[in-house]
Amino acid sequence: MRISTKGRYGLRAMVDLAIHSGGDYVPLNSIAERQNLSEGYLEQVFASLRKAGLVKSVKGPQGGYCLADSASNITVGDVLRVLEGDLSVVEGLDEGRDIENTVEYCIANEVWKKLNESISEVLDSITLEDLVTAYRKLNNNMGLMYYI
Repeated sequence: MRISTKGRYGLRAMVDLAIHSGGDYVPLNSIAERQNLSEGYLEQVFASLRKAGLVKSVKGPQGGYCLADSASNITVGDVLRVLEGDLSVVEGLDEGRDIENTVEYCIANEVWKKLNESISEVLDSITLEDLVTAYRKLNNNMGLMYYI
């Protein structure tokens, strides 16, 4: 499985939105500038996120985007599934064939299925709030450097 630029940039933008919104709407150009991303590309990404119900938007001079739910209720898995689709390493077995007693079935059950479950478990266990907390902790630690 490879996460495309759409997934990587979308996740960055969602974390940026969670950091800077404070309940207000954030203009997409602000996110694009802070993250050094193309505003046009982010428009496409946010259209998908809005359609999926992860963000809300308001048009106009005071408009922009905000999270549709609390950052603690939106997981990395939620964001990546919207932007990437299925996150499986290997797609499902050919169900039209009788393969229950084959090596292919054994590998599918013992390797691919467990790998897919592990990926989902990790991505669904990390929320945007977790990433915001980690970001703030990282930046606070960087700010506490003293020089003599």
